[in-house]
Amino acid sequence: MAGLVHSIEELVGHTPLMELDRFERQQQCGAHLLAKLEFFNPTGSVKDRAALSMLNAAEEAGLLKPGGTIVEQTSGNTGIGLAAFAAERGYKLDIFLERGASLERRLMLLAYGARLLDYKDATGERPETKRTHPWQEPEREATLDEIAAYCRRTGAYFNNQAANPANPEAHYRTTGPEIWQDTEGHVDILVCMAGTGGTGFGTASYLRSRNPNLQVVLVQPHPDSRLTPEHPDAQIIDGVLPAYDVPESALSDYLRPDWSDACINVRTEEAYETAHEVLRAEGLFLGTSAAAALHAAVQVGRRPENQGKNIVVIVPDNGMKYLSTPMYRQK
Repeated sequence: MAGLVHSIEELVGHTPLMELDRFERQQQCGAHLLAKLEFFNPTGSVKDRAALSMLNAAEEAGLLKPGGTIVEQTSGNTGIGLAAFAAERGYKLDIFLERGASLERRLMLLAYGARLLDYKDATGERPETKRTHPWQEPEREATLDEIAAYCRRTGAYFNNQAANPANPEAHYRTTGPEIWQDTEGHVDILVCMAGTGGTGFGTASYLRSRNPNLQVVLVQPHPDSRLTPEHPDAQIIDGVLPAYDVPESALSDYLRPDWSDACINVRTEEAYETAHEVLRAEGLFLGTSAAAALHAAVQVGRRPENQGKNIVVIVPDNGMKYLSTPMYRQK
């Protein structure tokens, strides 16, 4: 039967592109806001694309053996994608979770059979344990060097999405071409947020290869919405990091300002408000980073020079993994 699929891997990609007509009018935005709805991927986020691409690349390179263990540091979505495909292919998965990951993401990882590890597991300060209280924040995050040392000690494969070329390659090969096809080549501006930078870098690279005049706007958390010594209790935008006006040492291989033309800072509270506005206008239930990107896209779309242009917004996931966060508890 031609309509059947036989693996969740066949469900990755080919996500819809939706114009937010009602929201545009409500926000008095003269541009066309086109939302790339990545929560239609099988585990609910854009990171399924990169997770599958990185897993395939590791197998092709002989870095993963049957029954082996994959290790990743993640705020949740990449880990969830890896967990689904690892379960399907018979791999184990160890996750060093970043601070700020929602309870729903932690529980999903555990449901897939992943182990949530602590930096002390990486440093060898205590025996490796299965975390029994997934809602607890780690005392601190493990560094990449500590995780690499853990992998050498245990013989596990460190996926390291922040420096893995199969991460942006997934979006150059799939996300960018899908957007180009669905807009029939009429895409003027790309708005996206970045964690590792793989989604934006790969998508922008493809679209620029077709339209050298493409404008790329990178959305980043406002300084008030970042965990710093000055704001230790800040409500953050999960999985999103700044690339502009930060030390060079804070940048990763793909999280760099040079693949974008401009940036917009968004406060977490602004993302929360936009999430509720688009929920009422379009019935779309968005995650924090998606709402932040949409908030920025509205600012771009209101500019006189952008009237009538097509603005594509990457919507990484929906609100299902954020029900325990203040975004959906506050109203």
